[in-house]
Amino acid sequence: MVPIFLALRCPPPAHAQAPKASIEDIIVTSSRDHLLLYFSVKDCFSEEIKKAIENGIKTTFTFYINLFELRDFWWNRQIASITLTHHIQYDNLKKVYTVELPERNKSLAFKDMESAGKAMSEIVGIEVTGLDNLQKGRRYQVRMMAELDRITLPFYLHYVFFFVSLWDYETEWYSIDFRY
Repeated sequence: MVPIFLALRCPPPAHAQAPKASIEDIIVTSSRDHLLLYFSVKDCFSEEIKKAIENGIKTTFTFYINLFELRDFWWNRQIASITLTHHIQYDNLKKVYTVELPERNKSLAFKDMESAGKAMSEIVGIEVTGLDNLQKGRRYQVRMMAELDRITLPFYLHYVFFFVSLWDYETEWYSIDFRY
């Protein structure tokens, strides 16, 4: 019984502890006509994910953004709901990381994983809603989360890439309250 107790008290090996992805650097601001949101996801690439990307597996981040009007004695009213996807893939022949940012209609090429990962994990100035949908003096809340989509591989590769089950990363929901 003592060996079992000691085994349970030992921490798991470092490689078994995946980093916990989080959303940081959140900024809610406005342009002349729109409410804008900026944020970045930190600790979103584990070593297993980096290795899989370097082996040419296309990886997708999905970002969920919701805007609510906060009301005291009634249900909060949803004003906007946005889903964004970013894709990253490595070309072994060209030695280039390609990051697709559909919300900006851009496909960017990078020579290193650090730069590609930064572009992949940042939301820059996304238009959440028009300012005409907000009323002066009211309280609002922007909620956001990010997840690394589960990879779909051909059936025979499920036996080779057993680590894919570790790819179910997502952040908690983060929220920012503000008054317009």
